Amino acid sequence: MSPAITISDISKCYQLGLRAEKYLTFRDALISAVKAPFKRLAGLRGNGPIEGEFWALKNVSFEVQRGEVVALIGRNGAGKSTLLKILSRIVEPTEGSARMRGRVASLLEVGTGFHPELTGRENIYLNGAILGMHKAEIDRKFDEIVAFAETEKFLDTPVKRYSSGMYVRLAFAVAAHLEPEILIVDEVLSVGDAEFQKKCLGRIQQVAQGDGRTVLFVSHNMGAVRQLCDRAVYLRDGKMVSIGPSADVVTEYLNSASETSENNLLSRPRFQGITPCIAGFSCRPAEAGRHVASGAPVIFQIDLNVTEPIQNAAVTIMFNSDQGYRVLGISSRCEGELLTLQPGKQSVVCKVDSLPLVSGRFNVDLEIFSAGRVADYIQHATAIDVEFGDFYGNGQTLLPFEGPILARSHWTFA
Repeated sequence: MSPAITISDISKCYQLGLRAEKYLTFRDALISAVKAPFKRLAGLRGNGPIEGEFWALKNVSFEVQRGEVVALIGRNGAGKSTLLKILSRIVEPTEGSARMRGRVASLLEVGTGFHPELTGRENIYLNGAILGMHKAEIDRKFDEIVAFAETEKFLDTPVKRYSSGMYVRLAFAVAAHLEPEILIVDEVLSVGDAEFQKKCLGRIQQVAQGDGRTVLFVSHNMGAVRQLCDRAVYLRDGKMVSIGPSADVVTEYLNSASETSENNLLSRPRFQGITPCIAGFSCRPAEAGRHVASGAPVIFQIDLNVTEPIQNAAVTIMFNSDQGYRVLGISSRCEGELLTLQPGKQSVVCKVDSLPLVSGRFNVDLEIFSAGRVADYIQHATAIDVEFGDFYGNGQTLLPFEGPILARSHWTFA
């Protein structure tokens, strides 16, 4: 049986800094035609890449079999969304080709495929028609779509008045219920609340395992990737690093990500403080062969470049959800550890014996506080990915639907 998706040496190049093209006169067109052979000759002479080129993807090739659930993982800017846009025929590849065998439904960003002036009801039928569905097929699925999206009260309201969460709920419900043979989903699900994300992941599982359709999606939720996906594709800087069983690829990605230190934080925008001094941050497992996971021992390191002494300094690491909510703070001040930072380069190391975060991605804020004032503060300095882990020591690994923080407890009858 032929694969559902075949990607052959896909590359995508963007020209940076180009303005929108202006109308050309006959003289402009003539001059451009004369110059073209010389430009091509310069390229053949090996003068290197054209200034301003950015290769979002470079020579990516793999296949997805019918009925498979495959995740694309990697840091922001790795090329994941660009690849999904190529597969959805939104952009054309610079090189290579992609072949899709079957009816495709794509959910790439909030409101994709919706007409803002039409009501929710009208957009359901519009999207169904775009997917090639007959009206009778849409009628059969209509009530199920509305119930899943939970938008009954606003069904006859123009979608331009919907919140982003309502947009996503309805768009996902349409894409997942109108029986596409291939479902392509970007990480727009992070817009929804936790309960809706749980429903979406359950629906993806049902679509793939129950209905035998093909799913390709981007996610930063490594727990969901491990649970739902047969295989994963790891992209980095536009190139495919590895492809294989999701558990193996996720472990490879998390291990490489945890070893990456942000060493350019001195140039990052920061709140005005006494003296900017935070120069780097890294997160790594405390034990060899482990990874950053719920319940595992983890080491955080903040690299400093201090220009003047900072007395009684408290160092704080703050973790925020993708929605921007503060979920955890770790501070030397809470432990009674106030530091004296001398001029020069140095590092402050913090070990957490059992990381209480569920699986997922968390944005990290860093702060140096001294004498009642902020010495340095960087918002969204970096992000860390936390994998599934046995926090409770009983084999239980949880998806992040019960909240982002884990805590041990003891239960008795009173």
